[in-house]
Amino acid sequence: MMEWTDRHCRFFHRLLSPHAVLYTEMVTTGAILFGDKDRHLAFNPAEQPVVLQLGGSDPADLAACVKLAHEIYGYTEINLNCGCPSPRVQRGAFGACLMNEPNVVAECVAAMKQAAPIPITLKCRIGVDDSDDYNFLNEFITQNKNAGCDHFIIHARKAWLNGLSPKENREIPPLRYDIAARIKNEYPELTITLNGGITTTDQITEHLKSFNGVMIGREAYQNPYILTEFENAIWGTKVPTRAEILTAMIPYIENHVTKGGKIHHITRHMLGLLNGQPRARVYRQKMGSESLTRTDVRDFMAEIIALLPLDEVK
Repeated sequence: MMEWTDRHCRFFHRLLSPHAVLYTEMVTTGAILFGDKDRHLAFNPAEQPVVLQLGGSDPADLAACVKLAHEIYGYTEINLNCGCPSPRVQRGAFGACLMNEPNVVAECVAAMKQAAPIPITLKCRIGVDDSDDYNFLNEFITQNKNAGCDHFIIHARKAWLNGLSPKENREIPPLRYDIAARIKNEYPELTITLNGGITTTDQITEHLKSFNGVMIGREAYQNPYILTEFENAIWGTKVPTRAEILTAMIPYIENHVTKGGKIHHITRHMLGLLNGQPRARVYRQKMGSESLTRTDVRDFMAEIIALLPLDEVK
């Protein structure tokens, strides 16, 4: 979810789901240590609970980022990504390719845990390339459990490190929920969150019978209003209307614009709010194109809200 789930996206998603745990986009250790720290680490307190997802493979660099993120920025949980298969990430020697080096990951986990008294979690695949049997994943889990990790987010597909694009890696390798479930049965003391192919409330409800949690990725971004359905089904939270969500975003967008930001920095994450509804295409066009030049936040958002179905506008 790099360049997708930035702080503006997370603030928007928090309005849709007050209880879900939100994750940052994957941020590399180099970007934090040598780049704009505020850009990568700053977040609005309303986003909490929010987890910082790191990409890296050097224990010392990861430890430094954990210490900074916790002590200066207030993160209370850090996740190490060992699941991203993109060529760009592989060139940086992190992501899914790290599953081939569980001892290196274990060193990273141990260093990260020493850096701050907060949970350190791992996100991984069930395997990589031809190494996709239960024993491969079990060895990875065992080594990192022994290093101190007690929460694993398992994307229940293997990753092909060569030959498939990141998009194809999310679609072509078959889902093997059974392998993730076997890990949970083998290690009942571990927190196991399931990821991959989960898009409906019924699926979530069913998977929560076997796992401690589920992670939703692109479905939540592309069809964000579905988060209200999940929230209502799991926690019984009253579902806000789309008009209420858009209205609640206005002060946040105004504050961003007064600081020199652009409306589209935020509204680009909101294009899918009307998916499946009348005038969704008109909404996307206006939200996507006009937000590039408009500066009158309240007038612009009033025009957007006027596009909603009549039963949404109260």
